[in-house]
Amino acid sequence: MFSVVIPTRNSEEGLARTLSSLVAAAADGLVREVLVVDGGSTDGTAIVAEATGCSFLVAHGPIGERLARGAEAARRGEWLMFLRPGVMLEPGWHREIAALLERIDRAGGRGADRALVFRYARDELGAGARLDEVRANLLSGLTGLAHPSQGLALSRRHYRSLGGYRSLPALEDVDLLRRIGRLNRTTIRARAIRVGRFDDGSGLSTAGLRRGLSRLLAGLAVPPRLLVRLHGGGKGINGEAGDRGAGYADPVP
Repeated sequence: MFSVVIPTRNSEEGLARTLSSLVAAAADGLVREVLVVDGGSTDGTAIVAEATGCSFLVAHGPIGERLARGAEAARRGEWLMFLRPGVMLEPGWHREIAALLERIDRAGGRGADRALVFRYARDELGAGARLDEVRANLLSGLTGLAHPSQGLALSRRHYRSLGGYRSLPALEDVDLLRRIGRLNRTTIRARAIRVGRFDDGSGLSTAGLRRGLSRLLAGLAVPPRLLVRLHGGGKGINGEAGDRGAGYADPVP
């Protein structure tokens, strides 16, 4: 049913964690294939992908380009799911989605044009992590957009009708979600849990405030090119240019 696409670069540990949360769904036949699209890793990312039976592709460029490459190469799933390495879907997530897809089938396919995202959560203990969860889920509700770690699932037909991911230097997730539309997005009960340190670039620095403001303005009719300019580039924790600009960075071991 699902082809899962994961963009990586030096994501060995995060990829292993994400793949571990897909095992039960693969055993039940919900996940048919996993495509790891790599931007030039120098660690053991390729070894993890190949040892677990994933298709390993190479696509240098921003995350949006890697996500688009994975979607183009997917063959076995009628639905596409996009996940970031270091995100673990909580146990039982596949049963909720399977039940939802059964309802869509019983309705004659009505609802197949909806996109699904998970609830955002963090694995760390403490008030800081809980406040970050509240902030991210509140922002998602206010803007109709989702944090990159919430994942995204939609039918292959719907993805193609929207034009898919674009090769933007930043905010490729925001660009696609805006085309999906607030009313066509459903947040399911299952959580996508970010494991390890995560930096979305929205701290109290000048650059962080710019990035946070750009994601807030994304819920309004602000042209994407202006949002990308405001959001800016930058480097993720792993030093990859562009990944932090997209609201994503690999976890630190």
